[in-house]
Amino acid sequence: MPYTTQVVEKGTSYSFIAEAKPPTVTMPRIKALMTGSIPGFIDVVVNLNSPALLDDNLIWQAKTAGKRIIFYGDDTWVKLFPKHFVEYDGTTSFFVSDFTEVDDNVTRHLDRVLKREDWDLLILHYLGLDHIGHMTGPNSPLVGPKLREMDNILKKIHISLLSKEEASLPNLLVVCGDHGMSETGSHGGSSEGEVHTPLLFISSAFEKRSGKDQRTQPERVQQTDLASTLAIGLGLPISRNSVGNLILPVVGGKTMREQLRFVHLNGFQLSRLLQENTPAYEKDPGYEHFKIAEKSHGNWIKLYLEGNNSEILLNLGKKVLKLYLEALKTLSSSLSKQVAQYDMYSMMVGTVIIMELLLSVPKALSKRAEFEVPLSPPLFSLLFYLMCLMLCAVHVIVCTSAESLCYFCSMSWLTAVGVMMLISALMCGILSAIAKNFENSRLPLKVRVYINCVLLQSVFLRIIVGRLVPFL
Repeated sequence: MPYTTQVVEKGTSYSFIAEAKPPTVTMPRIKALMTGSIPGFIDVVVNLNSPALLDDNLIWQAKTAGKRIIFYGDDTWVKLFPKHFVEYDGTTSFFVSDFTEVDDNVTRHLDRVLKREDWDLLILHYLGLDHIGHMTGPNSPLVGPKLREMDNILKKIHISLLSKEEASLPNLLVVCGDHGMSETGSHGGSSEGEVHTPLLFISSAFEKRSGKDQRTQPERVQQTDLASTLAIGLGLPISRNSVGNLILPVVGGKTMREQLRFVHLNGFQLSRLLQENTPAYEKDPGYEHFKIAEKSHGNWIKLYLEGNNSEILLNLGKKVLKLYLEALKTLSSSLSKQVAQYDMYSMMVGTVIIMELLLSVPKALSKRAEFEVPLSPPLFSLLFYLMCLMLCAVHVIVCTSAESLCYFCSMSWLTAVGVMMLISALMCGILSAIAKNFENSRLPLKVRVYINCVLLQSVFLRIIVGRLVPFL
């Protein structure tokens, strides 16, 4: 990409390596880019049919502020933000063998839209490079020509924006990826190739630096940092659930007062999010650091309002800025860990319940389903599975309803499963013995039990699904 390389070396840009959290598929990554939050693995399921995004996000904030947004590209954006664009043209991403039309459908709008003045944000999501990676791998000979095509598109956009800046504010061109790709041409996991993506900011507002400075290793940031950075740059509120940090070099050309104000806004948003999700938030190291930085910021403002322009004011400002950045990093890390925590015990119970359903439902619906359970092989009977299913359902209800851990939660997984199986086997033996006393009425009993088995499966399934959805 010769033109992009030239822009980077010229110094009117900032380049970073953005780290994406798994799952590295398109819809969760777009959510992360626009909300600053960390999506869960349930988003992998809805990735195929993305519902409208209801969380606070950058697109909604921009539209509320009167920004006119145009979008061309992957129709996932149109599904996530159905009423936010003044103009759009979506392209389906499922025809992975198409390397050309999916991109041409985006590029064909460029000449017309770049001449217009009736938009504030233009979002383009190209798919060709992703499709090439899926079909032929990231080292395919087709990758080079596609990158040169993308480079020419960036050149066209950048030159057009520069030609309009004489009578307007400087523009910002952001180049990024929603995810990377593994050596085998796939994505969705957590390998280095999948989670590391480029993030490039290009603007004439940035100070020019020497090529030597630009050739240093790019700083690593989080993909969620983009939402906070763009929100502050556009003068918009930071998304409510964002865990991202302001990428400070992007606003490094601003005055010390403005930089301190920006990091304070970011810190205030993160500390408020921490208060909403952590009962003992006051003891969190990030919150304590933020309060210290906030107090020092107040001292700096007093000196500033007194008209103090000495070296003391500058040094204090740098110190306060450093305190804020440390607080932001700690707050973001603490919030990210909370979001990424999963109740592994309940997930394992859910997996066992699903296995029970898969094993017992076909047998319960078969014409030969019987209540009587021989004492010798109780582990392979329908009643045994039903008993295990019932115990698991009760366990999930108690475990998710009580504030403290129940008895089974305090055990190891292996011990808890063993106890449940033992209780189920004993109950099977007892009920089997009782059933033998009704041999004279076996047929009616079989009919009743067959119906009850189906009803039990239905009731347990409703209870379990209702209880396990929050864990997903």
